[in-house]
Amino acid sequence: MEDVVSNTRRWEDLDTDILVKIFQLLDIFELTSGIAHVCSAWRMTCCDPLLWKTLDLSMLRSNFIKIPLEPFVYVDERSDKKLTRLLKISLNLSRMSIVTLIFHFNLYVSDDQLTYTAERCPHLKRLVLPAWNRIKRTGMCKAIRCWKELESLTMPSIANPPYFLEEIATNCKNFSELKIMGPCDIFFASTLAAFVPKLRFLSLRCSTLYRDVLILILDSLEHLEVFNISHCILMECLPPPQHKKIINEIDSTIRQKASRLREFITCMDDSCIMCQRTRTDEGIVRWYKYEEGFWKEDEVKSLAL
Repeated sequence: MEDVVSNTRRWEDLDTDILVKIFQLLDIFELTSGIAHVCSAWRMTCCDPLLWKTLDLSMLRSNFIKIPLEPFVYVDERSDKKLTRLLKISLNLSRMSIVTLIFHFNLYVSDDQLTYTAERCPHLKRLVLPAWNRIKRTGMCKAIRCWKELESLTMPSIANPPYFLEEIATNCKNFSELKIMGPCDIFFASTLAAFVPKLRFLSLRCSTLYRDVLILILDSLEHLEVFNISHCILMECLPPPQHKKIINEIDSTIRQKASRLREFITCMDDSCIMCQRTRTDEGIVRWYKYEEGFWKEDEVKSLAL
């Protein structure tokens, strides 16, 4: 009987490399469910940097209701506590090795949750931001100051972008890639030109885009290499200002300006399902109406999730 026991291998004796490969198959909920407490070997494996290159919270959404006053959403307390717990465990195990952080667009993060995360992800290179409703200017600026190595950002459109992009310009010297999930007006485009003129990749897919905005971007962002306006509703604003006209194809002036780019990605096809959805939603796509994960797509490979 003693010989049998002595020949039985224990879980904690399993080779670390094999354990890491097994744990890589787990999602974030399984990885933070308590397996790190099984034994010291499993705890050490759970902290392996290979497991934490990406913290993907894209499957986690807040349980919320819309309200008429700021922040225009009320988040259920249990939903908030679930996110806080998940962040604390993940950021403790990751030991500052996270380089990609992905939030679901309907995950309503608070200032405290965002800054807590930022302080423990100092080497972040890619960020997919959630809705802005509960994040104040001070919280966002404090977070950006922690991300000196940030290179890529996917974000919702905001009403007052200068302070945000100025923080990026000041603190993120390697920043080169931006995706905006929402309208980009002339004010936003001017802000891009002022604060991130060395932007190399830009995606404005599935939104309303005015011709003068498009021209401003092409003229101002001299370092731009890849520009994606697929499935956009392209508009021309004619006098008086209330008169708007949909443009059905890219004209020669825009094509000439875009000819210097490595890639100018467009799609304005009536038979394209995504183009149809953008038009049905009047240029502000309601991603929640469609297939789960549909919002993660992008024609620019480095911006797709």
